[in-house]
Amino acid sequence: MNPDQPTVVCIASYEKGQAFLEELAAAGCNVVLLTAHKLKDCTSWPRTAIAEIHTFSDLPTPEEVLLLVRYLARHMKISRIVALDEFDLEAAALVREDMRLPGMGQSTTRHFRDKLAMRVRAQRMGIAVPEFIGVQNYDELRAFTESVPGPWLLKPRTSASAIGIRTINAKRDLWRTLDELGDQQSDFLLERYIPGDVFHVDSVSWQRDVLMQAVHGYGAPPMSLMQAGGVFTTRTLPRNAPETRQLKDMNDALLHALGMVSGATHSEYIRADEDGKFYFLETAARVGGAFIAELVQYSTGVNPWVEWARIEAAQALGTSYTLPPQVEAYAGSVICLAKQEQPDLSGFQDSEVVFHIKKRHHAGLIVQSPSAERVHQLVVEYEGRFQREFCTSLPAPDRPTS
Repeated sequence: MNPDQPTVVCIASYEKGQAFLEELAAAGCNVVLLTAHKLKDCTSWPRTAIAEIHTFSDLPTPEEVLLLVRYLARHMKISRIVALDEFDLEAAALVREDMRLPGMGQSTTRHFRDKLAMRVRAQRMGIAVPEFIGVQNYDELRAFTESVPGPWLLKPRTSASAIGIRTINAKRDLWRTLDELGDQQSDFLLERYIPGDVFHVDSVSWQRDVLMQAVHGYGAPPMSLMQAGGVFTTRTLPRNAPETRQLKDMNDALLHALGMVSGATHSEYIRADEDGKFYFLETAARVGGAFIAELVQYSTGVNPWVEWARIEAAQALGTSYTLPPQVEAYAGSVICLAKQEQPDLSGFQDSEVVFHIKKRHHAGLIVQSPSAERVHQLVVEYEGRFQREFCTSLPAPDRPTS
């Protein structure tokens, strides 16, 4: 540990953020990694970039993380705390509040972690959201189900992706489910189900300015893939398309409304089949999963993990940050859970294939082209081939596991 360098503690309940850790060290920071016991010996951690590794129990409480950081602070001067995964945001916010460290506090973190808080704030700031209500007052819930037609989605307020979401088709099913949830029912919100196409906007912000926004559209909605399985796809939208401009404007307004200052964000929106309008679904102060960072890098030339690390380093060192020049390429990814432990992708030989995903029991690749139409063509073709050659499924999890 170099005493002349600022020390940044990174919390990672999941195995991710390797490029972030490497860039943070390269920028002149001491990197201390806090991760789950079972992830300590993962070979993917960039050991030469990490000064120290300390562990906690799988999916610890924020209070447990705070106790560990308090102990470490006895022997090191900590400059910043970073949560590499959505499930670590609350712990990082608690540590910042307790130790009076800079960065996103608990109230602002709620806007990027609690689905009810982000919806309430977005709606108050004039951003369209599907009709929703917190599971709190029964009279208000009854009035909601009378006035808002079903089906509805019962969503955990602090889960990620589509984990734990339940489709409610009838009022009696709602009350039966709430009885099953007992005291945990107020950890949920109820939302009108809107069929439509889902999009994601991945952004980099510095001092409240949104410097980069990469706009992509999913194939099948992530919720349907989580619950029924299938092939995950996403691709860059044409840059001159009206929906690209609409989503950028909407995302810029959202991040300002929620209080984003500096860092990376991943936000999702839906274009309703019924009226063609865009609605905000959810956001997180993190880099998107499912190799979205690599997808963004191939479509823009900018890797969100790397830029986020440079932002954290700039703040720790007291220097400025400048986003590097972007390119205007198009990229698409095709990923699925595979029957084979090591799927053979040698049959995908098109020159546009630029990246193979290396993960056990997963088949995946990224294509890149100057043409949005060519990317779309390849993604559709490969999706069908993945479905036939590799795709399998597992039951959807009802809670996160590290």
